[in-house]
Amino acid sequence: MDTNILLESGTNELEVLEFTICGNHYGINVAKVREILSMTDITPIPNSHPCIEGIFMPRDTIITVINLVRALGFDEIAGQKGKMLIVTNFNNLNIAFEVDQVLGIHRVSWTDIVKPDNTVNAPGAGIATGIIKKTDNLIIVLDFERIVEEICPETSLKMSEIAQLGERERNNSPIMFAEDSPMLSKLVNDALTSAGYTNLTVCANGEELWEKLQELKKNNGVDYGVKCVITDIEMPQMDGHRLIRLIRNDDGLQHLPIVVFSSLINEEMKRKGEKLGADAQISKPEIGQLVQVIDDLIVNGRKPEEEEI
Repeated sequence: MDTNILLESGTNELEVLEFTICGNHYGINVAKVREILSMTDITPIPNSHPCIEGIFMPRDTIITVINLVRALGFDEIAGQKGKMLIVTNFNNLNIAFEVDQVLGIHRVSWTDIVKPDNTVNAPGAGIATGIIKKTDNLIIVLDFERIVEEICPETSLKMSEIAQLGERERNNSPIMFAEDSPMLSKLVNDALTSAGYTNLTVCANGEELWEKLQELKKNNGVDYGVKCVITDIEMPQMDGHRLIRLIRNDDGLQHLPIVVFSSLINEEMKRKGEKLGADAQISKPEIGQLVQVIDDLIVNGRKPEEEEI
């Protein structure tokens, strides 16, 4: 499947694959999609989670299949199976999702994606990351990381890695991070606090973090307000790649170390992040690695060769 519609990074746009489940329309960021396959034979796994349909092995890679009808809480029709498999890669996992129909790809701006409020997403429980308004219907963009985490909790942040760091000195170096998921935002905040970093500013998306940087730059000088920026990639209003581009193109901010902490760290996304000027890119489960990278950047700053954009 060709997912290279967007030729330029940092445009604050994304490609959303639209599909249906039980007549409802949903979406997934194309950056997570490896390929789309017609339904094939799936081998059941004894004693697995009820939402896990089984496994199959195209081209020597074992892939777990998740039944989205069950995962989303819909009633199943006896004997009815999904017609398509959306094969994905995120958080270093290969997972296929069983869906009814794949309708196509939409190119949209993050500013056009509505963030669900608490009536749709109960705090800590929602699995909708955004809503796209189309002429004929609404497309709900699903939080596939959350769906997988609820089925397999061990795929979440590896908080045990923080405990393995042992007792650490308190560090008041100011750090800003942008993360739209309240649950993950709290986990990252807790992990960094446990690792000794006590001066943290949490932002709900790239736009909010960018506005705070501009305010610091205007009032006190940015060096007094932030020593490192951490950003997710997928966020409403402004995504992480757009944020990086803005920072690197700003004479007063371009020296700031930037770490991407995202479930979308694959080879293609790494190339985009490097081109934009990210100092490090870490997959979301690896919270211990994130702390180690921050330690280095706080002490040593950006490497000179990385500052030449």
